[in-house]
Amino acid sequence: MNDKALYTLEYHKISERLRELGETSLGKEQAALNRPSSDLREVNRRLDTTAEAVRAMDVKGAPPFGGITDVRPALGRAKLGAMLLPSELIDIAQFIMGSRRIRKYVGAVSEEADIPLLEDLCEPLIDAKQQEDEIRRCIDEQGDVLDAASAELAAIRREIRTNEGRAREKLEGMIRSSSVQKMLQDALITMRGDRYVIPVKAEYRSHFGGIVHDQSGSGATLFIEPEAVLQINNKLRELKLRETREIERILRQLSESVGVKAELLIGDAEALGYIDSIFARAKLADRMQATKPQMNGEGRLRLKRARHPLIDPKKVVPTDIELDDTHSAIIVTGPNTGGKTVSLKTVGLLSLMAMSGLFVPADEGTILCVFDGIYADIGDEQSIEQSLSTFSSHMTNLIGMLGQVTSRSLVLLDELGAGTDPAEGSALAIAILEHLHRLRCRLLATTHYSELKAYAYNREGIMNASMEFDVATLSPTYRLLVGVPGRSNAFAIAERLGLPRSIIDRARGEVSDDELKVDTMIASLERDRRTAESDRQLAERIKREAEELRLKLEEDRAKLQDQRVKLLEDAREEARLQVAKARREAEEIIAGLRKLALEEAASVKEHKLIEARRRLDDAVPAPVEKPRPAASKSAKLGPGDEVKVYSLGGQKGHIVELAGSDAFVQLGIMKMKVPLADLEPVKAPKDAAAKRTQPVAAGATVKRAASDQIRTELDLRGATLDEAIIETDRFLDESFLSNLHQVYIIHGKGTGALRTGIQEFLRRHKHVKSYRLGNYGEGGAGVTVAELN
Repeated sequence: MNDKALYTLEYHKISERLRELGETSLGKEQAALNRPSSDLREVNRRLDTTAEAVRAMDVKGAPPFGGITDVRPALGRAKLGAMLLPSELIDIAQFIMGSRRIRKYVGAVSEEADIPLLEDLCEPLIDAKQQEDEIRRCIDEQGDVLDAASAELAAIRREIRTNEGRAREKLEGMIRSSSVQKMLQDALITMRGDRYVIPVKAEYRSHFGGIVHDQSGSGATLFIEPEAVLQINNKLRELKLRETREIERILRQLSESVGVKAELLIGDAEALGYIDSIFARAKLADRMQATKPQMNGEGRLRLKRARHPLIDPKKVVPTDIELDDTHSAIIVTGPNTGGKTVSLKTVGLLSLMAMSGLFVPADEGTILCVFDGIYADIGDEQSIEQSLSTFSSHMTNLIGMLGQVTSRSLVLLDELGAGTDPAEGSALAIAILEHLHRLRCRLLATTHYSELKAYAYNREGIMNASMEFDVATLSPTYRLLVGVPGRSNAFAIAERLGLPRSIIDRARGEVSDDELKVDTMIASLERDRRTAESDRQLAERIKREAEELRLKLEEDRAKLQDQRVKLLEDAREEARLQVAKARREAEEIIAGLRKLALEEAASVKEHKLIEARRRLDDAVPAPVEKPRPAASKSAKLGPGDEVKVYSLGGQKGHIVELAGSDAFVQLGIMKMKVPLADLEPVKAPKDAAAKRTQPVAAGATVKRAASDQIRTELDLRGATLDEAIIETDRFLDESFLSNLHQVYIIHGKGTGALRTGIQEFLRRHKHVKSYRLGNYGEGGAGVTVAELN
């Protein structure tokens, strides 16, 4: 890639931002080395790894790069057999631990997201936990060799501590002596050259034996090693040397262990640095709110609301640009400071970023191309030292480009043909554009020459563009208008600034009719473009809303379909269970009847047969309750009418009397107050009218048909106490009317709360003579047997 273009397009600033986002020195180094690639497969691979890093950070946050440092120099020395320092060994242990954490992080992310490229990068990372454990067993975090490193070292250090204690003990005995204290400068023990000494006044040197090791700056104090500790200090010196040799042996052993895997660990360091640089790309994408571009090698380029990454996001104006085989070149015209140069740099810099594996600050759907070279001639590079004018510097750059440009290149030219005579400059600019256009490269050029507008208008494959200018505010909007050439705004600006109208009219008279027609045509095109742009935005908004509505309807339809399938499955399963239960209970009932017949022969009691029949009927699954039909508005209810009470499962009864919006209904032995809305009239017989005229007795006579079911047991399991008491009261009334003398109330064992409540209710009931818990074979503590009056 052309280094001059990289500098001109300020790629180095992006590279520096990327380097700053690296967590480790290895990652920063890799980020600084990141350069655009002209290989489409390599570029797509880089972009895919960046996308995986973005995905990983969304799932698990930033990866744990703590502890990973550049240990390659130390590993290189260990590989050659050198002895490493404790601090270097600790750094290697931290590095091994950091490598393991990154492998664990990637493994955790892979369980929730698809990141095959990051998994492949972590696959070669070795497991050197054995070396890490050896280092940590021998060296602490501060880089000190531990006593536990070897039994020999522990023994030496114990002996050192013993001798140090003896030396201090002897010296402390001396300095506490009154005869010695007068000769001491200070009553303290100090060290000189790893030997214990005491500070003695210089005038008592002749009275004090021992070896002088040092003296104070004034000479008034001598640091003397008394003869009493001479042998101990000699022993300590010997032990210190033995300690040093043992520490060196341990460090050499650890260094050799690391050296065995040094080559592999160096590879791990480079791999981790690359992984760190990938996550730096992901962080940069997040900061710039960038997206992954679609890459191609056919020269197609489409920027959707692209922003220059080095301009304040709050101030930058998005740009839309498209180049393909139909239009391979764009000529941009417009006033100075209108944003032409920024548009060129945006195209070039975003192309370089994408080719480096970086996401670009543009909307989804942006398409960029992998070029074999990007060439840029932007800015005024005149040189006083080389005596080059603006025109000469531009020509020098262009001459260097023309020999390298191919059909797969991107060429960016700013102020083409500037710096010389307008007529000659425009002619030369047209000739250069024609040459580059024949090469079929992708070209963006800016110019002030109006002749180039006509050239682009008449030349197939070249499109005009301009920077929008707001005449009302006399300021540029920095928006690139593709397809519309720039028009002169000099007269409008002059008029707005207050130049007399007569002068402006005279100036217009000096302009040729052809130029006025072109200016009028451009103004018309600009109006049409604005109208089309407004219509396009409206159409896009309507399309977006329609798409959102379609997606919502599709989602709702899918949910309804899922609910329908689930309901059908639940219904089938419920039916299967009900049928199985009914079959099982029916078989139990039949078996019970057979057993009953065998035991009692022909003397089977009627109530036992009735109870068996009831159980058989109960085994049949209950039909699905149909929705309640709307009551007829014309239906008028009165005393004596037969009705159904829906809240009681369609139980039939007769109206005794009406009370406003309620009615008193006789249901068997009970009289209940029921809302009229809860009643549905039963089709009356032909003589219903006659019945209505007859008075209804206050007390109903209950008649029981032979087919009515008589229950001898009541199952209350699963009911609340209040529900259970209501059911028990109704059951006892029915049993009493049926002349039953003994009934079974099944309440289960559970916590005993239901049993206690039922028995307390039985104790007070008028029909109950006595009650007891069930015996063996009757249900035990889960059943209460009641004797009726």
